[in-house]
Amino acid sequence: MKLESLRIPPRLRGFGADEQAQLFDLTLAGDRVAAIVPSASQAHPRGTLLSALVEAHAHIDKNYTVQDVGAAEGDLFAAIARMDRHRAGWTGDGLRARMERALHDAWRSGTRALRTHIDWVQADAPAALAVFEALRSEWRDRIELQFVSLTPLDLFADLEAGERIARQVKRAGGTLGAFVYRNEGLLHKLGRVFDLAETHGLGLDFHVDEGLDADASGLRSIAQLMRAREFRRGVVCGHCCSLAMQDDAVAQETLALCAGAGIHIVALPTTNLYLQGAWDRTPVPRGITRIREAAARGLRASLATDNVQDAFYPYGSYDLLETFGLGVQMAHLAPAEDWLDAITVAPARALGLGWDGRIAPGCPADLVLLAATGEHELIGPRGRERTVIRAGRILEQTP
Repeated sequence: MKLESLRIPPRLRGFGADEQAQLFDLTLAGDRVAAIVPSASQAHPRGTLLSALVEAHAHIDKNYTVQDVGAAEGDLFAAIARMDRHRAGWTGDGLRARMERALHDAWRSGTRALRTHIDWVQADAPAALAVFEALRSEWRDRIELQFVSLTPLDLFADLEAGERIARQVKRAGGTLGAFVYRNEGLLHKLGRVFDLAETHGLGLDFHVDEGLDADASGLRSIAQLMRAREFRRGVVCGHCCSLAMQDDAVAQETLALCAGAGIHIVALPTTNLYLQGAWDRTPVPRGITRIREAAARGLRASLATDNVQDAFYPYGSYDLLETFGLGVQMAHLAPAEDWLDAITVAPARALGLGWDGRIAPGCPADLVLLAATGEHELIGPRGRERTVIRAGRILEQTP
């Protein structure tokens, strides 16, 4: 298969090219990209080529439940309470139906890998884990699936419970996680999570500082612990909304710590726009972390979906290009083309995937060809029209 006269965003290029070349021809051979050369004509682009998309933060166990639980409208802890009540009635069949629906949506949109957080609120493994493990096997050739145990940080104060959780996460090949927000004894409890990760050889992925309280210091504490312990197994921190509320000097100090520790930040624009901010007036400030300031320190954040049609966010889908478009607008990520690594390369590296998503001869022919012929079409409906290519074959064309 040959693809001609395509834009490839510079941050997605894994090949050397004449600086004047902006359009490229690709030859696909089997399931690989065989060759990339500058197009003979540089005048008429036919589209924009991305590597297949990577979802760094989702919740496929609780999506599509908003009709049962209702929308929380700006109250994070009300949403948590509603899902706690609803979770008591979850069945294997119901979980599988919701989780498969999410995977089909993501697959159709061009996603090649997805990390989901699974609610894990007691020592015993949740029913969703067994369903996830079955789906991970069934979907192996379509979407690479990872999971994180989403556990209230306070539960790790129970040493036996924490040990049981870590052992089960290790057995199932997952990542250890916790919900961190202004907890009492924060450093002690976080230290316990790091102890378990070091003992069992686990990576870490936190929900951290998901609110607009300037005194929330979870992100800073995690970075300090990483550096003090020289923790090298990889740490992802999602949300980090409070960072935007802190004084510039404080925020910059925290980002410097994060850069030194090697933390990967994930911003979740849909859910945090919905949950953070007032509901009785125009909602300013808004719930987004300091993406641009992080990038200035070499921390290329990911943009991810988070919740879909549940109490936390009652709308949405698993189309990462929709998430990308919202993130571009709310965080002023311009030019937009320079930030497409937030749904491709950055999350691929954070999740430790075998391919980092940079397009080059020899890379997998897992690609998304957008109709957008320029940067200003990227987030419009026509520009988002796409052809999904997996293992060198066209999957489908989709609006």
